[in-house]
Amino acid sequence: MSGPLVSGTCSDLEEASDLKSPLSSRFREPLTHARFQELFGGAEQEPELPAEPCLPWLCRLRRRASACSGPGAWRVLLARLPPLRWLPQYRWRAWLLGDAVAGITVGVVHVPQGMAFALLTSVPPVFGLYTSFFPVLIYSLLGTGRHLSTGTFAVLSLMTGSVVERVVPEPLPGNLSGIEREQWEARRVGAAAAVAFGSGALLLGMFVLQLGVLSTFLSEPVVKALTSGAALHVLVSQLPSLLGLSLPRHIGCFSLFKTLAAVLGALSQSSPAELTISALSLALLVPVKELNVRFRDRLPTPIPGEVVMVLLATVLCFTSSLDTRYNVQVVGLLPGGFPQPLLPALDELPRLLADSLSISLVTFAVSASLASIYADKYSYTIDPNQELLAHGVSNLISSLFSCFPNSATLATTSLLVDAGGNTQLAGLFSCAVVLAVLLWLGPFFYYLPQAVLACINISSMRQMFLQMRELPQLWHISRVDFAVWMVTWVAVVTLNVDLGLAVGVVVSMMTVVCRTQRVQCLALGLAEGTELYRPIRESHKLLQVPGLCILSYSAPLYFATRGQFHRILEWHLGLAERIKPGAEPIRVAILDFSGITFADAAGAREVVQLTRRCQDNGIYLLLAQCNALVLETLTRAGLLDSMTPEQLFVSVQDAAAHALERLKPAGPKVCTVWV
Repeated sequence: MSGPLVSGTCSDLEEASDLKSPLSSRFREPLTHARFQELFGGAEQEPELPAEPCLPWLCRLRRRASACSGPGAWRVLLARLPPLRWLPQYRWRAWLLGDAVAGITVGVVHVPQGMAFALLTSVPPVFGLYTSFFPVLIYSLLGTGRHLSTGTFAVLSLMTGSVVERVVPEPLPGNLSGIEREQWEARRVGAAAAVAFGSGALLLGMFVLQLGVLSTFLSEPVVKALTSGAALHVLVSQLPSLLGLSLPRHIGCFSLFKTLAAVLGALSQSSPAELTISALSLALLVPVKELNVRFRDRLPTPIPGEVVMVLLATVLCFTSSLDTRYNVQVVGLLPGGFPQPLLPALDELPRLLADSLSISLVTFAVSASLASIYADKYSYTIDPNQELLAHGVSNLISSLFSCFPNSATLATTSLLVDAGGNTQLAGLFSCAVVLAVLLWLGPFFYYLPQAVLACINISSMRQMFLQMRELPQLWHISRVDFAVWMVTWVAVVTLNVDLGLAVGVVVSMMTVVCRTQRVQCLALGLAEGTELYRPIRESHKLLQVPGLCILSYSAPLYFATRGQFHRILEWHLGLAERIKPGAEPIRVAILDFSGITFADAAGAREVVQLTRRCQDNGIYLLLAQCNALVLETLTRAGLLDSMTPEQLFVSVQDAAAHALERLKPAGPKVCTVWV
C-alpha cells in the first residue's frame, strides 16, 4: 500500500472494491480493528473455562510428566546432559589435540591460582585445589558453554573471604594451641563451604523457577564496574602479604581505606625478604602476561608465567632456607587425596542467606555473560537456565567436599580459548592436572612462599583493571551507562563488593524507570504525495487538516507515567483551557498507540477517563495501532463503555481516512482510495 491518498465517491468505487480481499485491490475502506480481525483474525475462539491456578514452571513440569514416554524422557535427558548432544558430534581428529593442550595449560594455571585465591577466601591453600577440581568436573558434564573455564574466581573469593572473616573472626595472636587452631581453621572452611552450599541451593531454586532471565538485570556496566572495583579490593588486600606484614583483615564499609591506613602505619615493620620476593615475582609475572597478550597469534600456547614463578620461588626458598632464616611465610604441607564428604554447617545458613544471594547473582551474571560472549563469537547457543543448573549443582555438590563458591573465570577462559580449546572436554584434562597435584605432587609446594601467591592474585587482575580503558568509548556511546558504571565502581570501592552490587543494580534499574518517564507525545502531519504521517516538528511541509489532531505517544502507560500522559493530552487537545478566539476547535483526535508497549490498570483507567472527557467536549476520539496486550487491558478497564469498536483502527492511515471522511461536509459518502 504505497502512494498518495485520493478521494472518490463510494458509488464509483463499489464495483472495484472487494472488502473480502482488500489487499488484492487498489481501493479499500478504512479498516477498524474489529473488521481486521473479522477478515484476517480467523474464527473466533470460544471463551476458555477458568483454568486451575498454576505457576508457569509447574505447568511445564506437568506437561513433561504427562508426556513421560520413552522419547520424551530421552529429550529431557539430552537437555539436562549436554555431553549426550555434543559428544556424538565430536571431531576427534580436529579437536582432541586442542582440547588436551588447552586443558593441560589451564590445569597448570589452576594450581597456583587456586592456592592463591584460597588465601583470598581466608582458608588454607589446599581448598583452592579442591575448588579447582570438583566444580570444573561437574560443569564439564552439565554446562553448555563450550569455551567456558570454571573454578576459583577472585571476586567471589574476596566476597566469600569477607563473610568468613565476619562469621569466624581472626583470634588474638598467641591465644590458640595447635588443636584449637585446627578447629578454628575447620570452622572457617565450614563457613566458606556453607556459603557455597547456600549459593548452589539458590541457583538451583532459580533453575526450578526458570529464572535465567534474571541475568539481564545485571547490565554490562554493572558487571564490569563490579569486577574492576573488586580488583582494587584484591590488590589492597594482598598488600600485607606482599610486604610480609601480619595485619588483621578489615571487612565492611570503607575496608579498603582501613587496610591502606593499616599498611601505611606498619610499613616500617615490613619484611625485606618477602618484599624482595614480591618485587621479583611481579617483575616476572607482569611482563609475561603482556607478552602473552601481544603475541597471542604467534605463540603456540601461552607462556605459563605463574608455573615458572612457582617453581623458581619454591626452589629458591628451599635451597636458601628462607622460611627459617628470614621467617618467610610458606604454603606448608598440602594434604594428599580428597577430603571426606561433609555436610556444611547448615545452622549458619540463615546468617549467610543474604551473602549467598549476592554471590549467586554474581556467579550467574559473570558466567552467563562470559558464556554468551564466546557463544556469539563461535556461533553456537547456550541455555541460561541450564547454566543455572550447572553452576547450582557445581556449587552444591562441591560444598560437600569443603569447596568455596566458584564460577566461570575471566583469565582462565581467555587462556583456554587462546590455547585452542574447543569443547567442555578440555575441562577433564584440566581436572587431570589438578588431580595429579592432589594425589602425588602436593609435597613439592611445601616451600612455596605465600608472597608469590599474593603476586599471582594481583597479576590475575590485569584484565579487570584494563576494563577501565573502555570508559571513554562508553561515555561516547551512552552517558547514562557511563554514570551507572562510575556509581557502581565508586560504591564497590568505598562501601564493599556486596553493597556496591546492590547499589549498581538499583541505580541501573532506576535509569530504566527514568527513561520510561521521558514521555514523547508528537503531533503528526501528512507528507504530501504519500500516505506517511511524520512528526510536524521534523518538517514544515507536512499537511495538517483543520479540526484534526493526530498524536503519537511513545512510552509505556503505567502508574508512573499516567500523570504526564494526562497533562500532555490535556494540553494538546485543549481540554485544560479555553480555546483562543479564532482558533480552529479540535473535532477529531487520533491517538497513535503503537509506541505503548504495555499498560497497567492505572494507565488503562486514564485512557478511559480521557475518552469520556473528549466525548463531553465534543471531540471524536480514535485509537490506532494498539497492540493486543494493551488493547486487552484497555477493554477490561471499560474502554468500550465510552467508545465503540468502530473507533479502533489498525493503523494511523486508516484512522486518518475515517477522520477525513467525518470532517467532510454533508454530501456523497467519501471512501479512501489507495493508488
